[in-house]
Amino acid sequence: MPTDEITAASAGSWTLGDLTVNRIGFGAMRLTGSAAFDLGTPSDRDRVIGVLRQAVELGVNHIDTAAFYFSPLRSANELINRALAPYHDDLVITTKVGPGRDPSGEWLPLARPDQLRGQVEENLRQLGRDHLDVVNLRRLPGLDSIAEHFGALAELRDAGLIRHLGISNVQPDHLAQAEAIAPVVCVQNAYGIDIGRVNDEFLRVCGEHGVAFVPFFAIAGSGREAGGVTDNDAVLAIARAHEATPAQVRLAWTLHRGPHVLAIPGTGNPAHLVANVAAGALRLSADELASLT
Repeated sequence: MPTDEITAASAGSWTLGDLTVNRIGFGAMRLTGSAAFDLGTPSDRDRVIGVLRQAVELGVNHIDTAAFYFSPLRSANELINRALAPYHDDLVITTKVGPGRDPSGEWLPLARPDQLRGQVEENLRQLGRDHLDVVNLRRLPGLDSIAEHFGALAELRDAGLIRHLGISNVQPDHLAQAEAIAPVVCVQNAYGIDIGRVNDEFLRVCGEHGVAFVPFFAIAGSGREAGGVTDNDAVLAIARAHEATPAQVRLAWTLHRGPHVLAIPGTGNPAHLVANVAAGALRLSADELASLT
């Protein structure tokens, strides 16, 4: 599909609390290497800094990141800081806390509620900010109640370190637990044409609550963080019809799921960035959407 003069605004916008973002955003996970938490070949520093700046030039004003997005030679937060500071007033940076990694990259147990302030402060230092726009509590399997952890983040929100709160990798009952404590502006779960479809109803509920639903792995599909995709015939047929890529069709499908659904595709490739942003202008017919569903 043509990509000239298409910006992230083509996808429309949504409000996270009092922060308006274009529905096509940018995920920073892949900035540090060729795949999630890659411990092999590092990303080209100058290239990914250029991609971040290009994203903002294309109208992207929602960037998703985390302090635990790092490889031996790269840190996503520090790349964002280097590329984009001083930050534009309308740029919204969303991060997440809960999981953590030690300096060698080994995963740590889920942070206790009293340890979350340290993780928030780590993000503040790396990003070079005095407050965080949105912080998602990333739940790990086995944590049935998020109330104590979310309550700790609500206290940091009251203290001015955080502006808005969200939750990630959760189930509908966790949204109820969180909303009983403080407003929730977004839910971030794995979701796509052929992944996480158990979240179909949850997505609808989020819309009723005015909460953004932010899928991750929307492009990767069955390959998930490894980046592999096995596209079905419907995806390929629609891509051919629109002279688009399968990834663009997947992103367009995501955005068609509701006006409250945001997309955060990530890449370190300038051409892929342009294609991802252009997907926000791809309109699918009812028949095409039905064939994908």
